[in-house]
Amino acid sequence: MSTIRPEPAVIRHLGHADYEPTFAAMRAFTDARTADTPDELWIVEHPPVFTLGLGADRGHLLAGATQVPVVQTDRGGEVTYHGPGQVVIYLLMDLRRNKPGGKLYARQFVTKIEQAIIDVLAAYNLDGERIDGAPGIYIAGGPKRGAKIAALGLKVRGNGCTYHGVSLNVAMDLAPFTWINPCGYAGLETVDMRTMGVDAPLADVQLALAHRLVAQLDASAVTDPGAEAAKAA
Repeated sequence: MSTIRPEPAVIRHLGHADYEPTFAAMRAFTDARTADTPDELWIVEHPPVFTLGLGADRGHLLAGATQVPVVQTDRGGEVTYHGPGQVVIYLLMDLRRNKPGGKLYARQFVTKIEQAIIDVLAAYNLDGERIDGAPGIYIAGGPKRGAKIAALGLKVRGNGCTYHGVSLNVAMDLAPFTWINPCGYAGLETVDMRTMGVDAPLADVQLALAHRLVAQLDASAVTDPGAEAAKAA
C-alpha cells in the first residue's frame, strides 16, 4: 500500500449502535479497503456489552457478568465493558500512511492514541497517565490515582491496516465494571469523567477525542455529512 495518504481521514458518527454489527462492519471495511481507501474514525455509543480479546480468560467474567451480553472479538487484550455514556472511537487506519516516508509501528500507534486521551483529559483539567505494561489511561493523582478511565484494544493486520480502537468513560453506570476484572486486573477500579467531577456532554467529548486522535496521527480529517444527517434523524 502507498505510504502517502490519498485523502483526509473520514470521521463518521454512527450514533447508538449494537456492538456485533459494528464489529462485522469494521472487518468488512478492512477486507475491502485498497491502497486508495481513506482512513476512517468511527464514533459510536454502544448498549451494554462485554467484549473479549483474543487472549482473554473467561475467568475474568465474574458473577454479575451474566446480566450483559458477551462477544468474542479479534482485538488484543482481555475483557472490557462498553455501555451508554462512553466515547468509543474505532480507528480504521493504514499505519504505513501515518508517518511521512515510512511505516508507523504498532507501539508508536498506541502511544499516539494514549497521548490523545491524555490531551483531552487535560482540556477538562484531569490528569491522566500511562502505566507500563497496562495499556490504557489511568488517573494520575488524588484519591482515585491508578483508577482506569480509558481503555484501548486494536487489531493490526499483516498489511498494516487496523481496526478496533479506544473507549473513554464520560458519564456511565459503572456497576458492570465490577462484574469483571477489567482488562484482566482483579480489583482494578474504573472511573469516568463524572466521577472525577467533570460534567461534560458526551457529544463534546466525542468530537474532542476524534480531533485529538487526528492531530496525534498527523492526519487531516473530514466529517462524513451522511453520517451526521443519520445521527440527527
